[in-house]
Amino acid sequence: MIELAEIEAARQRIAGAAVRTPLVRLHVQDAPAEIYLKLENLQPISSFKIRGATNAVLLASAGQRAAGLVTASAGNMAQGVAWAARELGLPATIVVPEHAPEAKITAIERLGGKVVKLPYDDWWNVIVTSQLPGLAGGSGGSPPQASTAEGSGDLPGAILGGMFVHPVQDEGVMAGNGTIGLEILEDLPDPDAVVIPYGGGGLTVGVASAIKALSPATQIITAEPATAAALAAAMQAGHPADVPYQASFVDGSGSRRVLDSMWPRVAPLVDKALAIDVGDVAAAVRTLAERVRVIAEGAGALAPAAALAGLAGRGKVVCVVSGGNINLAKLAEILAGASG
Repeated sequence: MIELAEIEAARQRIAGAAVRTPLVRLHVQDAPAEIYLKLENLQPISSFKIRGATNAVLLASAGQRAAGLVTASAGNMAQGVAWAARELGLPATIVVPEHAPEAKITAIERLGGKVVKLPYDDWWNVIVTSQLPGLAGGSGGSPPQASTAEGSGDLPGAILGGMFVHPVQDEGVMAGNGTIGLEILEDLPDPDAVVIPYGGGGLTVGVASAIKALSPATQIITAEPATAAALAAAMQAGHPADVPYQASFVDGSGSRRVLDSMWPRVAPLVDKALAIDVGDVAAAVRTLAERVRVIAEGAGALAPAAALAGLAGRGKVVCVVSGGNINLAKLAEILAGASG
């Protein structure tokens, strides 16, 4: 778990960048639970990632980030890092998978980030190794160590002449993500479950750390697309295992395998891991648009899809709507009835 004191310190550190997002009720007739939405799609970059990215960058010294920032992301962490870089007047290099949505690519470039596209397997290897071999004439150097405290000697290494901000396993990123948990419990002190979209585990570990510290009885439930449900498979097997991966519009969640480095942190915090049909996610995108006029990307609609299907139990269920960065053409298709 991330220490509660680190999460509380992160909230103060990121106050000038991230906003305190609302928790709103989703009213659906005959819903299986009392469903609440934590609207992280309302952040300045339309994603929760601004929290962790900002915290991790501000934890580093000016000297460590002077050459610029680098990250590997399907799009939303990229925007968080690009936002932080722009605010500090730094360059940002973003490595994305080839199937990253154009809406996210455009947003990265709008924030001044340089985009490097890689095949999915090569991109995923960057996340696993924290290295970018062969790019810009550099070998990528040694894998960076996650920063653990302000002024710590355990700080991110240099890649392509910049500081690599790991999108998942950096302590500062997870602490920043944990601020979501603090806000949820301030608005709803006794949720029965909190449902979190699962990508690499950084959001889950951060939010779950805050929730379990302050409300131990609350269940932590993760949701992934059934086309890439690595955590659901790992929870069933008792260890990380490779799973088939099929790209879908739910691009910000799911993977081929749970990161081995994250498994010991995630497993003790998660009570249930769900694999959600992509068609159900598309239906949830429509429901959020129709009922609360909320635009959710695929990953952002995973948790509501789980709750609406009754998979998250009864009682008070909080769904983290992680982001709203969906291509408008894809959104139009889904609103017209497409199943994803």
